[in-house]
Amino acid sequence: MSDLSTTDELFFNRAGLDTARTEGLVNDALRDADDGELYLEYCQAESVTFDDGRVRNASFDTMQGFGLRAIAGDATGYSHSAELTEAAIKRAADTVRAVQAGHSGTLADGPSGTNQSLYADENPLGQMDFGAKVKMLTEIDAYARARDPRVRQVTASIAGEWQAVQIIRPGGFRVADIRPLVRLNVSVVVGEGDRMESGGHGVGGRTSYEAFVQPDAWQAQTDEALRQAVVNLESVAAPAGETTVVLGPGWPGVLLHEAVGHGLEGDFNRKKTSAFAGLMGERVASPGVTIVDDGTISDRRGSISIDDEGTASSRTVLIEDGILVGYMQDRMNARLMGVDATGNGRRQSFGHAPMPRMTNTYMLSGDKEPAEILASVKNGLYAVNFGGGQVDITSGKFVFSCTEAYMVENGKIGAPVKGATLIGNGPDAMTRVGMIGNDLALDPGVGTCGKDGQSVPVGVGQPTMRIDGLTVGGTAA
Repeated sequence: MSDLSTTDELFFNRAGLDTARTEGLVNDALRDADDGELYLEYCQAESVTFDDGRVRNASFDTMQGFGLRAIAGDATGYSHSAELTEAAIKRAADTVRAVQAGHSGTLADGPSGTNQSLYADENPLGQMDFGAKVKMLTEIDAYARARDPRVRQVTASIAGEWQAVQIIRPGGFRVADIRPLVRLNVSVVVGEGDRMESGGHGVGGRTSYEAFVQPDAWQAQTDEALRQAVVNLESVAAPAGETTVVLGPGWPGVLLHEAVGHGLEGDFNRKKTSAFAGLMGERVASPGVTIVDDGTISDRRGSISIDDEGTASSRTVLIEDGILVGYMQDRMNARLMGVDATGNGRRQSFGHAPMPRMTNTYMLSGDKEPAEILASVKNGLYAVNFGGGQVDITSGKFVFSCTEAYMVENGKIGAPVKGATLIGNGPDAMTRVGMIGNDLALDPGVGTCGKDGQSVPVGVGQPTMRIDGLTVGGTAA
């Protein structure tokens, strides 16, 4: 069954909406608008958390609703409701027409059609019953404790989602997408004497549970969480100061996501509030630095067959060999900037209007062996995993906490350190990239991005990379 016929069953056959009458309501609501759409959503989500030897939390939620948007110039009228009825859509139409008062727009052309499908539409929530989930989480707890007598606490969780969306535009344009999403996380606390440290690891993607619930899969995640915890148990206080920093491959790409990615979203650049505003075609990074946003990678957490405006996702080159060549665009900001939408119009749910958001954002490989990069560092820091971070879009300044990092002395990895934070300016840091590895890796599928109160699943990635002269905040006296 196609995504469109599946969503027709949900929104029209079951909910009782009439296709022709709904299309007529959309046509009428947006008759003087420059752009807009009706967004229909149905979503099921579940999660089970096993903590300290027992089920701590279990949930199952179903939600459905619509969001109706009208755009006039750079103004947006948005109304949403969990009531999927013709009367509710009519009320929403009355609301969004207010933004069109005195405005006579020419409706923008709709997105080009697409037949790409980047993930299976099977609902993962029906693949494991509650008892099987609890059994697996119990086994994870027992496995971790058996691996090391220093384990004090184990927290494991499994979560899944099945989201069906349909976008309706004036003129009868309809497109749909069905998006599965699963995730498995393991966190371990180890202790020795009075000292306790933690480590965590997770995996996920737009696929079924099957890839992650086999014993060899969850054991690997548990082993990694335990390894990180043990490393942290042996860590020493991180020194502070300006130094050379080597970022490991994969998840450390979250630094690129925050320090560079957000600054390359179309809305910030149209409003000239980004540190990258007005720099199109100019050098913003070292030669060899190429960063892309790619929503077309099969089964990845950040991938989308279409965005939440109906535009097919794409692979957008943002920085090419150090030169700024592109921004991530939704339809409104693309139209106002006179460029094409890139399939980056995303929203958390029907209760939110879309905005430019990242999908899978990563740096391409260079030509250096990772060992060669480490050998080039006399004294520095090797950062392998990160926790929280934040960035100021206007200035580009960022702060990131390292959850796993090591001293580098005379080209050799030394003692693990605790309490290291990376402090810098995104555009400036990119000009300090000295070496780029040939080992590009994507994160394991756990990223979530927040912007303006909305959260969406994303992916990050990068190869091993050396940044010269980055400030490290530490805790060593």
